[in-house]
Parts: sequence; structure tokens; C-alpha cells
Amino acid sequence: MASKQNKSPKAEGTPDEGADAAKKQTAKKESAPAAGSKEAVFLEKQRERLLALKDTLLDSMQGVARDSLRSRAEGSEASAFGMHQADAGSDAYDRDFALSLLSQEQDSLYEIDEALKRIEAGSYGVCEMSGKPIPHARLEALPFTRYTVECQAELEKRNRFQRVRQPVTSLFGLGEDDGGDGEDEDNSTDTKD
Repeated sequence: MASKQNKSPKAEGTPDEGADAAKKQTAKKESAPAAGSKEAVFLEKQRERLLALKDTLLDSMQGVARDSLRSRAEGSEASAFGMHQADAGSDAYDRDFALSLLSQEQDSLYEIDEALKRIEAGSYGVCEMSGKPIPHARLEALPFTRYTVECQAELEKRNRFQRVRQPVTSLFGLGEDDGGDGEDEDNSTDTKD
């Protein structure tokens, strides 16, 4: 009698439902590396590296933010009138540079978080473009990479080509076909007649 009371909810449904649930669990276990396997050890090591990298990056970001955004009177632009113009420009450049570093570090932090999610989902180490496994050497060098070297090179090649082929526009937002082709001059000669 006690065994009937401890039935799992999966076993209460139809026999087919219980078999389907068992198949799903088996498929999940097969796709995830077995605990203690070489792959599981590698994934755990990568997860720890990513977490350490994330902590280091967060500490660095806090330091840069604290140093560049402090509200000391000698560092603010409000006191720029009391110092040399070149010093004020240099301080503004340093702040802008620090803020661009923060932006880049924020992008890296996002990639690290996404890599941690891929580890949890079981898709870490698989190229998002080709579906091929990413070599462990590449993952050790760049633990948050999404692509194999070949796919990364292809993406960079496409981006470089797109940057080169962008149409040129004027300062006023006019393209090569927009305005500036002498239409105004032709209209002005027509009105003189």
C-alpha cells in the first residue's frame, strides 16, 4: 500500500505518456556530458574561468567608472575656466576614453553571460553559424567565443565588405542621386527668359 501512495506523477498518466517522459529524460542525459567525463570536466573548468573573468571585468568596470566619473571639483568641466584650456580638453578626452572602455567591457560582459547560458543549455562549444564543434584550444583562448575560426573569419570578411560598399552621403544627408546635380541652376535660367 505504501508503494501506491509514493507513485510519481509521471507514472499516473497513460503508459505512452510515461514512456515519452522517460525518452525525453534519456535524451537530455545523452546530450549532456556524463559527470566525471572529460567533457564535463572541461565544461566545469570553462564555467569557472568565465565566472572568474566576469568578476575581474566587473571589478575593472567599477574602478574605471569610479575614477572617470568622480565629481571632484578639479576634474569637472565646471572648473575648466580656472585651468588651462589644453588641460580641460585632455580631461574630457580621458573621460570619453574611459567611457568607451566601459562600453567595450559591457559588451564583453554580455558575451560572458551568454556563454554561461550556453553551458547551462548544453550548446556551449558549438558554432552558432555552422553547427560544428569549436576546438577546445579556441575555447581555452577565448572562452566566450560563439564561432569557429573559419566562421569568425567569414563574418569579419562580410563586415569588412559591407563597410567598404556603403554609399557616400553628403553632410546634409543627400545621396549621390539626390540634389546637387544642377537642377537649381537650370530652373534659374528658365525664369530669366
